[in-house]
Amino acid sequence: MARTVTEIQQQIFANITANEDLATLNSTSKVAIYRLIVFAVSYAVWTLEQLFDIHSAQVDKAIYENKPGTARWYRNMSLAFQFGFNLLTDDDEFDNTGHTTDEIEASKIVRYCSVKESLESSRLIIKIAGESGDDLIPLTLTQITSFGFYMGEVAYAGVKVNIVNNPADKLNLTLRVYRNPLVIDENGNNILTGGKSVEIALKQYIKNLPFDGELVINDMIDYLRDVPGIENVHVISAQSSYKDLVTGLYTPFVTIDVKTIPVAGYFEIPNFDNVSYVV
Repeated sequence: MARTVTEIQQQIFANITANEDLATLNSTSKVAIYRLIVFAVSYAVWTLEQLFDIHSAQVDKAIYENKPGTARWYRNMSLAFQFGFNLLTDDDEFDNTGHTTDEIEASKIVRYCSVKESLESSRLIIKIAGESGDDLIPLTLTQITSFGFYMGEVAYAGVKVNIVNNPADKLNLTLRVYRNPLVIDENGNNILTGGKSVEIALKQYIKNLPFDGELVINDMIDYLRDVPGIENVHVISAQSSYKDLVTGLYTPFVTIDVKTIPVAGYFEIPNFDNVSYVV
């Protein structure tokens, strides 16, 4: 861990004091030449030690993230998938010969990924999603077919992979919002901007949730209470539903008591019809 500039200076000054050949360097003036030199050298050493710390942290992270066969490695491999590109022969990296950086980046269509071990032995559940503007979206049939083939090529022998590429789980909210009438009108519009403050905040909240992370009702309430003009929020009901890919239909809505993890890894709010505003 890098020392402070002061610590480095103190060590150099201590060595100067202990060296009889440097006994004449004893001025206490802050602008003494040798003190200025010591400061410059100390700052350079401190900068170098900072760079060493950064490099060490990067190496540690690379080892942690890229250790082959771990869930983290499968997540990184999923995010590295390039749609429309072929793999190098006998390798798990793509052949990017002749392609620009923009073309390569655009081909990486898996923008979100979560990898968890199933209760079943030697099976990994890989949840993925693409992105369109500010929205998370599932991959198309052609894209998911290509991705599935790729995972079959790079996965370790004997490891079964279950890929979840669902449309967003639906989040149905019935809310009573206590508003400040100086800031928000009876329809939920911000009086100055005209925007729907609660609707914007809710969309931002579910967008900010970690992919395949928990939605916690109390956290959502706290987030909304920070919106200018919102005094309090009462969640009358919160329900979720996911798409059953066998039937092609969304399941019946079930109540969220405290928290839940979306089956698809992410939510969407289909409408805000059940949000009412009171003073």
